[in-house]
Amino acid sequence: MDKPQRVFVLIRMTALFLSLAMFIDQVAFCQTGQRDGLNVAESVASWPAFLGRGATGLSADLVPTQWSSEKNIAWKTKLTGAGQSSPVVWGDRVFVTSIEGAMKETCVVSAVSLIDGRVLWTHQMPATQQDRSNYYQSRAAPTPVVDADGVYAFFETGNVIALSHDGEVLWTRSLVDDFGEFENRIGLAASLVQTKANVVVLVDHEGPSYLLAINKSTGIDAWKTERFSRQSYSSPIVLPIGQSMQIVVSSSGSVDGYDPQTGQQLWTYKEVGGNRSTTPLPVSGNRFLVGASPGMHDQYVTDARKSNLVIEIESDGGTYTPKVIWRTNKAMPSFASPMVHQGLAYWITKIGIVFCFDAQTGEKVYSQRLGGSCWATPLGVGERVYFFGKDGTTTVAQAGRTFKVLHKNELITSVPQSSKTSTRPLSDDGQHKQDTNDDASKTDNDPPRRGRDGLLFAENVQYGYAVVGGSIVIRTGSQLFCIRDENVATKAEVIQEPDDQ
Repeated sequence: MDKPQRVFVLIRMTALFLSLAMFIDQVAFCQTGQRDGLNVAESVASWPAFLGRGATGLSADLVPTQWSSEKNIAWKTKLTGAGQSSPVVWGDRVFVTSIEGAMKETCVVSAVSLIDGRVLWTHQMPATQQDRSNYYQSRAAPTPVVDADGVYAFFETGNVIALSHDGEVLWTRSLVDDFGEFENRIGLAASLVQTKANVVVLVDHEGPSYLLAINKSTGIDAWKTERFSRQSYSSPIVLPIGQSMQIVVSSSGSVDGYDPQTGQQLWTYKEVGGNRSTTPLPVSGNRFLVGASPGMHDQYVTDARKSNLVIEIESDGGTYTPKVIWRTNKAMPSFASPMVHQGLAYWITKIGIVFCFDAQTGEKVYSQRLGGSCWATPLGVGERVYFFGKDGTTTVAQAGRTFKVLHKNELITSVPQSSKTSTRPLSDDGQHKQDTNDDASKTDNDPPRRGRDGLLFAENVQYGYAVVGGSIVIRTGSQLFCIRDENVATKAEVIQEPDDQ
């Protein structure tokens, strides 16, 4: 078999391997009527939304643990335009959004083969609200969603579009034309969420703000709920609360729950601040994490210190009441959302310190410097936690109550030496014990720099990822990288060879 055939065999075998996990998942689906609150997943390997909500199960044996700029790179593909959104995957297709032009003149949706990285199609459309494109503003930051019928994308320019898997336009519209121009100095970055019938768009800005559900089939509004004006990068999420699903939004100054069928606000919690960029990920039961950032210049630090917490929604006869279970005043993220894996909650600060807590009690387990900031949310798989460093270095750590680095993987090599910092343990105040040499002052505020290859470091940021079977797809500014373990591929070939004789 040639290499493309071997890769195809690997992906087909991965799909078969996942069938048992999907069968178990389908049993749960039949019992509840929903999976991750999305009610959209089919019997196909997928990573259909931001942070993998609604994705098919992962096998730790298949997900790669080691790679470099040369090792275990199945393919890398240059994209039309650049962006900060994460890729989404349906079957053997990867979908990703980008923006082009100094004034964001063109919105781009591309489909790429998961098998070999070929660009299958690219759709471009003019932006309905242009704005300058620079390092400190969102650039195609909202992640799209995909289901069996199409891919749905939203841009900070106001454009919303639905396309078939083959790139045919199903419908398109402009929220700027419909509801007025966006007023936001930092741009919009909220990723779409989806239910079976609708895609949901969060438009929080300095003008009239709203949460909007759009019918997937027609592109017509299903409902629209007004919100107070604010600046925010946050993305909503669909979570199980009690016996139903809710859209939960944590965004600058409030955490709110909405009925996904009607858009009715069910509850609100307003004793928060600095919660401008992270998504409230689940803990267990009716509990979820809330992250709050101190800001680029620590302008929100006072509010953020009281706003990193776990909330539980108490339900009583259709009445919902938010209650704080525990909080931390030291762990404050930048763009990576706090997440839970195997009962432990992980926060990553803007200078790359990971704080680990018992997710139920809030007891601090450890704090440790990773070696760089993370803009992508960590991934937990089996006995491992993946920390995707902004600078291109991914730290694979052992899951559990003791921090242990298993592997450090450098996808991007043109990184300033000063950004490679220590991994020594930290004291309770987040400082290295007897540490005077680390560049702890380096933060996300640093301007983009040029490496030896002449590329801006803004283009070399690991913004997001998708994981399906044995493939990790990582998005930098203008490229997709697919990481696949060559040894796993070899095993697949050995198993498959008798069928080819």
